[in-house]
Amino acid sequence: MGLGGVNALRAKGEDREHVTDAISFIRELRQASDLASLPVGRDVVVIGGGMTAVDAAVQSKLLGAENVTMVYRRGSERMGASRHEQDHATSSGVRIICNAAPVAIHGNGAVAEIEFCYTQDGPDGLTLTGDRFRLKADQVFRAIGQQLQDAPDGLALEGGKIAVTGPGRTGLPDVWAGGDCASGGDDLTVTAVAEGRDAAEDIDARLTGRPAEIPG
Repeated sequence: MGLGGVNALRAKGEDREHVTDAISFIRELRQASDLASLPVGRDVVVIGGGMTAVDAAVQSKLLGAENVTMVYRRGSERMGASRHEQDHATSSGVRIICNAAPVAIHGNGAVAEIEFCYTQDGPDGLTLTGDRFRLKADQVFRAIGQQLQDAPDGLALEGGKIAVTGPGRTGLPDVWAGGDCASGGDDLTVTAVAEGRDAAEDIDARLTGRPAEIPG
């Protein structure tokens, strides 16, 4: 089930046309039989600093966007995307702006500009400095994190994800969980595959009655 919900920007005007989530864009991209049929803006802004943000930004550039900018609210060292991914984005023609947060999205029906405020990350957390700037944008992608939606009743949660122990055991009998919807671990495909393997071995042990080996 993954993390199907996408966090909101909480910026005025984010309901304008052509402001969408990066996950949907990537899904459409992967399933498209003709990439030329995918609409892409001339000035694309991706808000976020993780691997999904990098993917959306790079793919937008490859699809023909003239200007693609990633904007992240903290410093580059806090980005979810690795330094390698950041370098990949910039070498693909993507501009990265750090320490800025969206405060308003302007336009007449559809997005035309995004207004940002510079941020400062200090002992009291992230604060807005008051200094603002605007970027032209005719397409905006939200990539600021995902959240669990519609978790089955009775499942205990931890940090907004399904709480698991050992090889993916949940608080419900005969229910296992793994991947990005489960607590702990990295939100990576290789991690999800490994957790699926561990859960499968534990399920097999439960069904056959043999002792289960719980990974450390």
